[in-house]
Amino acid sequence: MSLNTKRIVVFVLGVALCVALIMVAELETRKGLTPEEMPMSTLLTIVPESSRDCITCHTESTRGIVDHWRGSTHAAKGVGCVECHQAEEADADGFQHYGALIATVVSPRDCSRCHPTEYSEFEHSHHAAAGNILASLDNFLAETVEGNRGFFNPHSPTPGMMEVTQVNGMASSMLGCKQCHGSKVALVSTDGGQITVDDLKPDATGKPTNLDAVAKIKKDENGKPALHADSWPNTGIGRLNLDGSLGSCSACHSRHDFSPRRARQPENCGKCHLGPDHPQKEIYEESKHGVAYRDLREKMNLDSPKWVLGKDYSQAPTCATCHMSGHSRNGGKVTHDPGIRISWTNRPPISLLLDTDVNGKVVTETDPAKRQALTAHTWQKKRSNMQEVCSHCHTPDYITGFYKQYDDLVILYNEKFGKPGTAIMKSLQDNGLITKAQFDEKIEWTWFYLWHHEGRRARHGASMMAPDYTHWHGMYEVADRFYMHLIPEAREITAHAVEAGKKDAAEAVNKVIDEILARPEHKWLEQAEPDRKLRYATGSDSQSP
Repeated sequence: MSLNTKRIVVFVLGVALCVALIMVAELETRKGLTPEEMPMSTLLTIVPESSRDCITCHTESTRGIVDHWRGSTHAAKGVGCVECHQAEEADADGFQHYGALIATVVSPRDCSRCHPTEYSEFEHSHHAAAGNILASLDNFLAETVEGNRGFFNPHSPTPGMMEVTQVNGMASSMLGCKQCHGSKVALVSTDGGQITVDDLKPDATGKPTNLDAVAKIKKDENGKPALHADSWPNTGIGRLNLDGSLGSCSACHSRHDFSPRRARQPENCGKCHLGPDHPQKEIYEESKHGVAYRDLREKMNLDSPKWVLGKDYSQAPTCATCHMSGHSRNGGKVTHDPGIRISWTNRPPISLLLDTDVNGKVVTETDPAKRQALTAHTWQKKRSNMQEVCSHCHTPDYITGFYKQYDDLVILYNEKFGKPGTAIMKSLQDNGLITKAQFDEKIEWTWFYLWHHEGRRARHGASMMAPDYTHWHGMYEVADRFYMHLIPEAREITAHAVEAGKKDAAEAVNKVIDEILARPEHKWLEQAEPDRKLRYATGSDSQSP
């Protein structure tokens, strides 16, 4: 080997060594970087090859999706686009997309490939069953009273949008109820209709068994199935997916960063848990818990990988803290079934203790022995689960005292207003003085407001230590609605019934009302209570504070 050749070899080796050292230094420098901080060239080296083209392309077409993904734990662990969106040949919504077989909608069943425990807990939760509203009184309001079950002709033009020839009567339900509760995800059929889980009839693995329905799925020129605009977009927590799974993980873990930090904050729950009928967010904000959170949230380690109460933070509880997150008393175990810490259901007209059967359904049996036989998960155990959380900040006496106050309020509502109101409405219907149709008579609106809005506010306020919601937004309005509206309206109906020759029916209803109002707790209405002054009054004209 000549001297010049040796010099060239040494030079080349030197350059190679320098390049290698620069690369090692670069890698060492980037070791501590998050995916958000990494240059795209480095980020692409840590995700599977199958997703690299997706990231490159979507950085240009939908930059927000990629930016959100870059801030996720998925990105940090090398989970890319195809890993979540991958489909199988038999999937009804699968299609080829630049060499990968994918589906647009990622269902909880898809997430279960990596998160089987979370999937199992969620699928058995009340959240997953939220889509049951599709057959509820609430949905009747949205679909029929507020809208129309179908399309109808507009009665005047829409200036600037003259192509409007039909009004979608389901719009309120679609944009209201279903965006929180979920809807049946639907594909467009070749005749313009909808193909849902009901048509596909998926088996235990999520694959459709009705191949005739699959054959009717409308696809574009690239073979992509068309999602029906009446069902998508939708991240309702009880969504009914094409593969038979229930729910949407992104209802709480917003795509595409799926942030645990965001899911831990009460604002995240406020998308659905707010408003006149279930103002949990507003109630929380009024409570001492909410006040502490607003003041101390920067000290709560919301970015902590585990976020265990009593270890990672203790400044204040959020919705997740009490209902789902792990704590030092349970080994830090997170649950995706918030029902395992709730002892009352305050959703119906009459609150029920949450004894549940093996399928998670509320046991309504009243016979003690039969009720015990049907109960798989007792309300006492669920309350104990919640009390473990409370015990991180409160003494046993405090916790016991709170639950005594809470139980007392719920039972007061049930016995004085919930059960009597239910009995009056049942008697009116049983005796044919109101129709079986809902919301076609004033008293039905009155009753709905009483239990669905005001009654819930009172009970929810008591459950979360919010006195104003318990009293002024709650029991005060319940009492006003009961005495000043429900009872007079029921009496008016019976008076009209007598005039119409339905004396027996009117007497039967009046008997129910009379028996209720004869009870001691209602005697004040007849001014029969000997001392009507406020118990704490010190003078004849004392007023409430």
